[in-house]
Amino acid sequence: MAENLKRLVSNEALRTLQEKLDSWLKEYNTNTCDQNLNHCLELIEQVAKVQGQLFGILTTAAQEGGHNDGVETIKSRLLPWLEASFTAASMGKPVDSKVPSLQNTFDRERRKDSSPRDRDMQQLDSNLNSTRSQLNQVQDDLAETEKNLEETKNRSAISLLVAEEEINQLKKQLKSLQAQEDARHRNTDQRSSENRRSEPRSSEERKCEQWSSLKRNVDQRDTEVTSDYKKHLRNLKEEIAVLSAEKSALQGRSSRSRSPSPAPRSPSCSRSRSASPSTAVKVRSPSPNRSKLSNVACKAALLSRFSDSYSQARLDAQCLLRRCIDKAEIVQRIIYIATVEAFHVAKMAFRHFKIRVRKSLTPSYVGSNDFENAVSDYVICHLDLYDSQSSVNDVIRAMNVNPKISFPPVVDFCLLSDFIQEICCIAFAMQALEPPLDIAYGADGEVFNDCKYRRSYDSDFTAPLVLYHVWPALMENDCVIMKGEAVTRRGAFWNSVRSLSRCRSRSLSPICPRSQIGLSMMSRSRSPSPIRCELPRF
Repeated sequence: MAENLKRLVSNEALRTLQEKLDSWLKEYNTNTCDQNLNHCLELIEQVAKVQGQLFGILTTAAQEGGHNDGVETIKSRLLPWLEASFTAASMGKPVDSKVPSLQNTFDRERRKDSSPRDRDMQQLDSNLNSTRSQLNQVQDDLAETEKNLEETKNRSAISLLVAEEEINQLKKQLKSLQAQEDARHRNTDQRSSENRRSEPRSSEERKCEQWSSLKRNVDQRDTEVTSDYKKHLRNLKEEIAVLSAEKSALQGRSSRSRSPSPAPRSPSCSRSRSASPSTAVKVRSPSPNRSKLSNVACKAALLSRFSDSYSQARLDAQCLLRRCIDKAEIVQRIIYIATVEAFHVAKMAFRHFKIRVRKSLTPSYVGSNDFENAVSDYVICHLDLYDSQSSVNDVIRAMNVNPKISFPPVVDFCLLSDFIQEICCIAFAMQALEPPLDIAYGADGEVFNDCKYRRSYDSDFTAPLVLYHVWPALMENDCVIMKGEAVTRRGAFWNSVRSLSRCRSRSLSPICPRSQIGLSMMSRSRSPSPIRCELPRF
């Protein structure tokens, strides 16, 4: 590049170009048109030669700079100038002086490039300052934590030394106390040996006193046993008397049953006879052999019977009802209501039976403290006197007026007499336990309780409300012994309200004649004569 530049300077083309321009200016007016054109073309050719040399120097300089050097200069200065000159030449206009020079455009581009760089630099400086401040803060926190750690180490070391000193002191005190205890034991042993040597007579006196106290205890036990035997003998005599009276009464009843009766007895009559106090007076006295069975064994037997009623008797009753009723829901409702009513009637019968026993035993236990125990023993030993048939009649009568299942009359509830009788006997015997067993209260539309009930197979397991109950839960005080069964559905509350309103609307109309109503009720509540059901004897 330096050689090309020297050649351009040595040619002195620019000086001759200036001289030719001055001479042409002087001769311009005197020359012809062809002469002026020739002069202009010569100048253009000479300028073109100079430009060609300059462009050669430009290319060599750019090649020496490599791929990246010189690119920004060519873009900012050469290209805009060429664009302006070529556009002016193509349009036949002279180059305007207002077109910015290459230096001006270069300065402008430089300013534009420098402004975002300055901003980036300022942002980097601010970030650097913030990180330095955070670093300083972290260093300060580290120094504080080191100080706190040293303080805690010192405190723990001091507390450890104090604890070791206290342990050593306690060991010393323990050794001293053990030595004192050993000394005391030695002193007591010495004193006891001296007392034994000095008082041989006092031991003989003590032995005599022990023998006398043993004899007194034996005598007291003998008297208690004799009194118990006397009481037992007295109870046996009373039982024999009552059995003879009951035998005569049973013979009278058998003679009456053999003779033809003029009219069948109504359930109310049979119930009033069974509830009369005269029959309660004729019951037997408590037998000690029957009362030996424990309460736990009786409870287990009743629980097994209740479970068998759920698994077998309930299914048999369902088969009987399905012959008359197609809907399984109505069948399950009828069986549940029969079970609930049977427990209610059995509890009422047990209360009346206990009241009659109290009245009959009051004269023989005047002034005694064991009256309640005697009453409970008597009731437990004579549960077989329970008239279950009258309770069955009461349950059927209550079911006939229940609005959920009684209207319209689709089936005679006497079909369930055996099932109701079994449940009544179980419920009556459960009232004699200590504590008594009872069923849980259940209402349609209540919130499902997982502790009391389990869902049936056709239930909606996501529903929170009970549509109806299939079997009640068995309770002892507030504890659940056996779970019941319930059906849960969505919208159970509204379904229960609709069913209740439907049942009320289906009730007997006052337009119907009374004679027809009375006949239907009598035919449905009619049942066979009272039969005593045998219960497990305690």
